[in-house]
Amino acid sequence: MNSLAEVVNAVQSRQRWVVTSHARPDGDAVGSVLGCVQILRAMGKLADGYLGDGVPFIYRHLPGADAIRLGPIDASQYDGVVILECDSLYRTRLKGLDGLFSVSIDHHNTSAEYADVNYVVSSAASASELVYRMAKAAAVGITPEIATSLYAAVLTDTGSFCYTGTNEQTFAFAREMVLAGADPVAIAQQVYFSNPASKMHLLGRALSNLQCEDGISWMHVSEADMLASGATEQDCEGLVNWALGIHGIEATAFFRETAGCQFRVSLRSKGRIDVARIAELFGGGGHSCASGHAMEGPYDSVSARVLAELRHALQLTAP
Repeated sequence: MNSLAEVVNAVQSRQRWVVTSHARPDGDAVGSVLGCVQILRAMGKLADGYLGDGVPFIYRHLPGADAIRLGPIDASQYDGVVILECDSLYRTRLKGLDGLFSVSIDHHNTSAEYADVNYVVSSAASASELVYRMAKAAAVGITPEIATSLYAAVLTDTGSFCYTGTNEQTFAFAREMVLAGADPVAIAQQVYFSNPASKMHLLGRALSNLQCEDGISWMHVSEADMLASGATEQDCEGLVNWALGIHGIEATAFFRETAGCQFRVSLRSKGRIDVARIAELFGGGGHSCASGHAMEGPYDSVSARVLAELRHALQLTAP
C-alpha cells in the first residue's frame, strides 16, 4: 500500500488527468470526483471528470456536475487516471483507461491493490475525506465549491452520519467543509428533498413487497415495477434504507431486477453484522454497513441465498 506522499508525488509528476469512480455512482463517488477535479486543477493540472452512468439527478446541483463526461476516453489526451472508491478499472464501465498510469484512492476494506499507486484507508468514513487529505498534503486551499462537493459526499456515504464508522474524525472533516463554505442545510435539502416523483412511485411499489422476519427485512422491485413507475436506475438509490429504519431490524436487503433473471442486491446493516463480507461471498463488496453485489437466477432463489447468509451472520452475533 502506498502513502499519501506517494499519491501527491504521482499526481504532481503528470499533467493531464482523468478523474472517475464506479458505475452507478452514489453521493461519495460524485462528490469526490467533483472535488478531486477542482483540487487537481488548483495544482495546475488538466483534469476532467468522467462517470460512465452520468450524475444522478439529486447531485446535479453540485459545482461542476454539468461538466462531467460519459466517455469513452481518448487515452492519448491524458497521462493518468485517479480512480476513487472503486475496486477495479472494470467497475468504472469506461473504455479507454487501459494503459494509463493509475492512482486508486479508496476507503473500503475490500479494496484490492490493482492500480500503479494505491492509497486505501479503511478508517475513513468516505472517499471524500481522503481527497481532502490529498489537497492538504498538496497545499491546496479548499474553496466553497470543493467544500460543497466533499460535504455532500460524506453526508451521503455515512447515511447522514448514521453508519458505523462515523466518529469525531468524520465530524471534524464535515466541520472543516462548512467552515470552508459548504452550506449543510442547502446540500441536505437538495439531496433528500428534491427526489423526482418517479422515485416515490417506485418506493411505494418496493414497500408493498416489504417483508420482515427475526431482525431481517427485505423488499424488491421488478422490471415491471420500474416501467410502471417511470423510474430509472438512479431512482433505486437509497430505497434500501427505508427497510432498515424499522424497529428491531438489524439488516436489510433490496433486490432490483434487471434484464432477465439478473438482480442487483443492496445490503444495509445497523452495525451488528458486516454486510460487506456477505456481499464478497457473491462477488461484491463495500462497507460493513452498506454494500452490494449482482446475482443471476430467479428471485426466489436469489433472495433465499442472500437471506440465508444474513440470518447466519445474525446468529453468529447473537448475545
